[in-house]
Amino acid sequence: MVQTFIGPEGRLPTPPIRRPVDFQQRPILVFWETTKACLLSCRHCRATALPTAMPGELSSRAGHQLLEQVAGFGKPAPILILTGGDCLMRPDLLELTAHARRLGLTVALSPSVTPRLTPAAMAPFLELGVRVVSISLDGATAATHDRVRGVPGHFDATVAALSWLREAGFKVQVNTTVMRENMTELADVTAMLHGLGIPLWEVFFLVSVGRGTAVSATSAAENEDISHFLFEASQYGFLVRTVEAPFFRRVATWRRGLGEVDDPQAYFALGSLYGDLRTRLRQLLGPGTERAMAPSVATRDGMGVIFVGHDGSVRPSGFLPHALGNIQVQELAEIYRENPMLRAIRASEFSGRCGQCAFRSLCGGSRARAFAATGDPLGEDPGCIFGAA
Repeated sequence: MVQTFIGPEGRLPTPPIRRPVDFQQRPILVFWETTKACLLSCRHCRATALPTAMPGELSSRAGHQLLEQVAGFGKPAPILILTGGDCLMRPDLLELTAHARRLGLTVALSPSVTPRLTPAAMAPFLELGVRVVSISLDGATAATHDRVRGVPGHFDATVAALSWLREAGFKVQVNTTVMRENMTELADVTAMLHGLGIPLWEVFFLVSVGRGTAVSATSAAENEDISHFLFEASQYGFLVRTVEAPFFRRVATWRRGLGEVDDPQAYFALGSLYGDLRTRLRQLLGPGTERAMAPSVATRDGMGVIFVGHDGSVRPSGFLPHALGNIQVQELAEIYRENPMLRAIRASEFSGRCGQCAFRSLCGGSRARAFAATGDPLGEDPGCIFGAA
């Protein structure tokens, strides 16, 4: 199905591409999967996390070398996100964070909500200057979230953690993975975040990797509905970003160009999911009154983003299991700058609809979803409904 948009002045043009740094030379985000270990066993886990660390995990010495390689990109240095598994399962996490801060790196943490996540455990990171912490919330009800996370009572523990982390002084980001079983709760999640005063909401569009192959992903049409809804959710006072859904930037571009309209469905081919979510959100919070906060920085897997696995293997993203090299053999900056596949991604050398699309530079499709569907990281993203211009 080909999605078209004809606004009052005809189809809106694509906007200028905004990039805060030269993505040919450096990413803005480096994700380090510090460990595979995690006490949870989430149904959609990208990392297929385990209760204990896997063989081959980077040693403390190798971890320090990785941090020095991240700093080696030069200024402006990438932001380093320490993730997992559960990064708090790594015994040297505090020392690694301290070394990263000595190198001048901005560090964010992405821990799991387990008994290890306590005010006492997090206080030293705050003292080191860590300001952003991301926590996963995958439903607006205990029934949904606990089913996804596989732990009874996890929803209540997560909501409590969001509150005390904010009170402690952290800027809290909520990560939500969208799938068939929770997509109808997105308006209620929006209202929860608004009530909790959460400033950042990062919405992950499921890619079938790891344990995620056993979970039902949303369709391309549902992705379109959700993207339009998320644009409106960003009008309630917090920034909305997406992962593996770069087509959200196309939707945000269209909606900004259209301006204020009473009925977006008159201009876009949207389904009942969008209508239901929009109606529910307005029932809960009334019309959005803030300027939409949906970023338009043209990043994607391998362009502005790079991922380092627990064993030092380098991939375009955590959702794209295609090894590019290893930081124990080759410098991270060299891999990022010189790898042929990454250079092709940054040059928008895609096939299928993504290669012909007028939004291939702003969006470019999810390279992880293309790889999961076709085996080709430069292929067409089946999660996007839009056709070639």
